[in-house]
Amino acid sequence: MASARVVIDDRLYAYLLSSQPPEHPELIRLRAVTGALPEARMQIAPEQGHLLAFLVRLTGATRVLEVGTFTGYSALAMALALPEGGRLVTCDQAEAWVDIGRPFWDRAGVAGKIEVMIRPAQPALDRLEREGPGGFDLMFVDADKRGYGGYYESGLRLVRRGGLIIFDNVFRRGRVADPAETGGDAASVREFNARIAGDERVDRVMLPIADGMTLAMRR
Repeated sequence: MASARVVIDDRLYAYLLSSQPPEHPELIRLRAVTGALPEARMQIAPEQGHLLAFLVRLTGATRVLEVGTFTGYSALAMALALPEGGRLVTCDQAEAWVDIGRPFWDRAGVAGKIEVMIRPAQPALDRLEREGPGGFDLMFVDADKRGYGGYYESGLRLVRRGGLIIFDNVFRRGRVADPAETGGDAASVREFNARIAGDERVDRVMLPIADGMTLAMRR
């Protein structure tokens, strides 16, 4: 049987969203506030929030690491899925963006689960490595794309065996498949995708969700 690919048009996308579990009210509100910002394109899609929460529960994660907080939607989605006593460490350079999300975390009752590190991603990861490797169950990366290779190597040391490392934007709006894109973020992500595909240290899969997501499970 030939493989079938479905184009997600507006009607089908609306159906997808309507068929998801109910979105937490604070997630809805935070997504709306973020959507009004000039940088709104950096916001993950609601179906990605559902997937991240599902993966937190599926893996039984109690310690989650996030690289790239933005306004805190993905952090909120994952923190809501963490069990009592769970902990999420998230890092971002822009405290003004993180501050947008803090009231929503408070109202959702998960602010106590979230620790924020305001610093560039790689130094933040280096600091966590010095504190001890292998302490996280799941890591979500949605930060500057040229740093993905370094974040991945740090993740392999910070995430336990059997834990997940998840990368967003691995399609770069389709530009990774364009051979004319020979520089910039698209080329960096294309190189990163090829690196993951050939890495036997992990089990991995690339998913066509939103702008592309790669899941890598540390062996």
